[in-house]
Amino acid sequence: MSSTTLDPSRRGAHAGTGGAPAGGMSGTSTGPGPSFFRVLNSEFIKFRTLLSTLILLGCTVLVVVGFGALSAWGTGQFAEAAATDPQAAAAFAAQGGDLAVGVPTSGIAFAQLILGSLGVLLMSSEFTTGMARSTFAAVPKRIPAYAAKLLVVMVTAFVLTAASVYLAGLMALPILDNYNLNLDLASPQSVKMLLVNSLYVAAVAAIGMALGSLIRNSAGGIMSLVGLFFVAPIAFQLIPGDFFVEARKYLPGNTVEPMTAVQHVPDTLEAWQAAMVLGAWVVIPVVLAAVLLKKRDV
Repeated sequence: MSSTTLDPSRRGAHAGTGGAPAGGMSGTSTGPGPSFFRVLNSEFIKFRTLLSTLILLGCTVLVVVGFGALSAWGTGQFAEAAATDPQAAAAFAAQGGDLAVGVPTSGIAFAQLILGSLGVLLMSSEFTTGMARSTFAAVPKRIPAYAAKLLVVMVTAFVLTAASVYLAGLMALPILDNYNLNLDLASPQSVKMLLVNSLYVAAVAAIGMALGSLIRNSAGGIMSLVGLFFVAPIAFQLIPGDFFVEARKYLPGNTVEPMTAVQHVPDTLEAWQAAMVLGAWVVIPVVLAAVLLKKRDV
C-alpha cells in the first residue's frame, strides 16, 4: 500500500482558511462594520442630500437674520421714544446693559425650534421610513452610526447658528446707526453672545436627536421638544409655589441668560451652574438613547 507525500509548499497552498485570512489581513479584527470615518461620511451625505434638511437650514438663516433686523428696528424705536418720553426712558434704563448687543441673537428662540426639530427628524425618520434596517445592517454596532449623526447635527447647528447670528449683526448695523446706537460685533460681549448661543442651539439639536431616538416618532419627538423648551417654562411660571419657582431655573431653555449676562442676574443660576445644567440635559438623554438603541429592535 503506497502513501502519497505532499510537497509542503503545495500543502500550504491548499490549506485554505487554516492560516492567515485571504487578502493579507491579519487574524485580529476590529469588529463588524465600516470604520467610523466612513460612517461619518455616509451620514453627512444623507444629511446634505435631503431637500427637507436644506429647507430647514435655509429657514433658520432667514429667521435669525430677519428677527435681527426687526429687533434692531424695535430697539431703535424704543431708544428714540426714550429720548422724549420720561416713562419710556425709565423703562429703557430698567433694561440695563447695552440693548444693542442682544439684537443679533434675538431669533435664537426660533432657531432652536427649527434645528431641534431637525435633530428629531434625523433619527425618527430612520425608523418611520425603515431606513434604520439598512443603516444598522451596514453598521451592526449601531453606536458609530448614532455618534456620526450626533456629530453631524451638532456641528451643523453650531456653524449655521454662528454664521446666521453674524449675518444678523451685519444686517442690524445700518439700522442701529440710524438711531445713533452702536453695535460692535468684535467686542468681547458680542463674541460671547455668538459663541454661547451657538453652543446652546447645538445642544438643543442634540437633545432633539436623542428624543427622536427614544420616541421613534417625528410628531411625538417634536411635540416633546416644544413642551420642554416652550410649554414647561410658561407652565412653571404660572403654577404657584416655591418649588416651581426654583425648578424653573433648571429648565434647559433658562440656562442661556445666566451664561450670557454681563453681571449675575438675581434669581438665576451662576454661569458655571447653568453650563453644567445644560450639559446634563444633553448628556443624560443622549446616553440613554444610545443604550436603548443597542437593546431595542429596529
